[in-house]
Amino acid sequence: MEKEILNIPLIPLRGMTIFPNMVMHFDIGREKSIASLEQAMLENQKILLATQKDATIEEPTVDDIYSVGTICEIKQMIKLPGNLIRVLVEGIERAKLISIDNNNQFYVSEVIKHTDENFSDDDNEIEALVRSLKTQFQIFDEVSGVIGQDVIASLDEIENPGTLADILASYMSIKQGVKQEILEAFDVKERIEKLIILIKDEIEIVKIEKKIGLKLKTNIDKLQKEYYLREQLKVIQEELGEDDENKREIKEYESKIKSAKLPKVVKEKAMYELSRLKANGSSSESGVIKTYLDWILDLPWNKSNKDNIDIKKARAILEEEHYGLDDVKDRIIEYLAVKKMSSSLKGPILCLVGPPGVGKTSIAKSVAKALNRSFVRISLGGVRDEAEIRGHRKTYVGAIPGRIVYSLKQAKSNNPLILFDEIDKMSSDTKGNPADALLEVLDGEQNHAFRDHYLELETDLSKVMFITTANSLDTIPRPLLDRMEIIEVSGYTYEEKFNIARKHLIPKILKENGTDSETINLSESSIRIIIENYTKESGVRSLERVISSVIRKAIRDIFEKDKKRVNITTQVVEKYLGPKYFTYDKIDEEDKIGVVTGMAWTAYGGDTLPVEITVMDGSGKLELTGQLGDVMKESAKAAYSYVRANSNNLNIKDAFYKKKDIHIHVPEGAVPKDGPSAGVTMATALVSALTKKQVRHNVAMTGEITLTGRVLPIGGLKEKSLAAYRAGIDTIIIPKANYKDSLKIPRTIKSKLNIILAEKIDDVLKSALVGEDKNEN
Repeated sequence: MEKEILNIPLIPLRGMTIFPNMVMHFDIGREKSIASLEQAMLENQKILLATQKDATIEEPTVDDIYSVGTICEIKQMIKLPGNLIRVLVEGIERAKLISIDNNNQFYVSEVIKHTDENFSDDDNEIEALVRSLKTQFQIFDEVSGVIGQDVIASLDEIENPGTLADILASYMSIKQGVKQEILEAFDVKERIEKLIILIKDEIEIVKIEKKIGLKLKTNIDKLQKEYYLREQLKVIQEELGEDDENKREIKEYESKIKSAKLPKVVKEKAMYELSRLKANGSSSESGVIKTYLDWILDLPWNKSNKDNIDIKKARAILEEEHYGLDDVKDRIIEYLAVKKMSSSLKGPILCLVGPPGVGKTSIAKSVAKALNRSFVRISLGGVRDEAEIRGHRKTYVGAIPGRIVYSLKQAKSNNPLILFDEIDKMSSDTKGNPADALLEVLDGEQNHAFRDHYLELETDLSKVMFITTANSLDTIPRPLLDRMEIIEVSGYTYEEKFNIARKHLIPKILKENGTDSETINLSESSIRIIIENYTKESGVRSLERVISSVIRKAIRDIFEKDKKRVNITTQVVEKYLGPKYFTYDKIDEEDKIGVVTGMAWTAYGGDTLPVEITVMDGSGKLELTGQLGDVMKESAKAAYSYVRANSNNLNIKDAFYKKKDIHIHVPEGAVPKDGPSAGVTMATALVSALTKKQVRHNVAMTGEITLTGRVLPIGGLKEKSLAAYRAGIDTIIIPKANYKDSLKIPRTIKSKLNIILAEKIDDVLKSALVGEDKNEN
């Protein structure tokens, strides 16, 4: 069975080893280790602990760490003086270390988990080994006297042999290398055998130590021993400076609280926590209090960035950083203009909705730049715990504030621009629904008194500007959607992609790769072939990746072939990228019977969707193929019923539904298709096939049909129109109710299309069908 590979934060241990099912605490001082701990707390509180081979190395690599460690769960964190953190962990299971990525602020390890094998009750060999192990450990306890009867009594309750071996190994005071050998023993029988030998050796060592200790004890006077120990304790306390350190920290906190410009309620809470710190001294509770005080002092309660709303400058920034998207830019400029005129802190929550890669996040960054505000992005993809928004209560071990408070700390101002990215990707579980927590955050009437569970203080979010992004509105709860103003960021047209690549992407990629257009030049035709045949998306993310690939290959050629300049033409693009990935349907050159070109919307933008119908002698069966979804099947049945009900008006004999079998097929059967926009296409094809009238080859259509023949509106008209024009269509038939959407079609495309508005199916048939009736039924 293929074992699961995990990516998990790592802390290298120095001079200690932890086993599964073992609870242990230790102190962390290295910055990277602290960062790994914090990352683990942000994820699922799981961390890998592996021992260094040489404890003196400050930044170990994978070769400096033993290849087997233990995946642990973090139970508690306490902040200690001197930038130390004491952490309590519980070992869970062994893990084989594959690699370490230490290029980040923290260690990330790639590991394979190992779970001990299960043994049957009739395995006599393992039973004998377990009995021998328990016997030797009891002898060791009797000789050493350091284990305790409660531990011995609990051994019979442990049923798993591997778990028993790990627990007993954790009680043994043995050398680091020997402990590591036991940890690396994945085979349970081998592990128990090693431990039995080890315990036997320890028994002999303890016996010898007892003899030596007995001789020494008679030679040391009791008073001298007590004096010696007291003097030792005194020296240790002086060296550590424990009393002085605690007093100094309390004075520092007191000074910071008094000098900080905190709101009255916050200052009172801070002083109360400081009094608790004085009373608790150096107990474990003091670490929790210090962490809380640090959060209060780090938050920007009264620190703001001065808004600089310059409408002309904002327009210039949006035009410089984004090509196209005129409707989106106009709405954002309107928003900023109203904000400048009214000087109001409140305003609608903008929600940018569109497919991936169209620039929703970068638009939010541009707005923050135009406003001179700090920008913080919060990714909500996969968030399912309400505590991610509101924070954990301090009663929980490892409690931390929520992402909202953390964002304010990160921004260092109380009026940043916070972007909630992928708000449609949130989910919920038994711990609560984060969407419910966002209702207060995004409500201008409530968020002036937002209360984080960890801080338990009112935090003013009314000065924060919130922008959200989503790929779809379907999964956003209605109450949350009601708090936002939707701005659709649709896909880019062919010409927009071309200009974005030429003006933005190529200069950016050349700069990132340390070159310029004098060394590597992409012709306009090469850019166009990349857009047409090597990418298929609404945005430009894949386009940027493909152009980067072409430029990297050109740089390779410069060094391998000793070139000073590379001109990238269409032939060079095909050489670098291979055969064309995508080809687009082109219209037929002649009119056909029963073949109609429809228009469809996909996640990559618009596309043409041919529908073919064949009429055969039979018994009136209707067959649908092409992997159609439920909605398209219903459209086909509605079209069939309309044609049957209106057969006289359409010059079709009534007998067709008794004597003819009809097969409706949408090519590319391997691709699932669904959506409410194919009704008129199927009806037109059906009438054409039954009346033997040809369909104009240069016409494409979209719209849903009712049983009474009305043509209903559809969505995605802009993308569908672009796809039709790309396929060589010069006439499109659209629902009359979509007239307002036709105004959004780019002028360069609209001027080359003949757009026909249809209110009823008769309007569609009149414009799409040609020729005399040839029906001989």
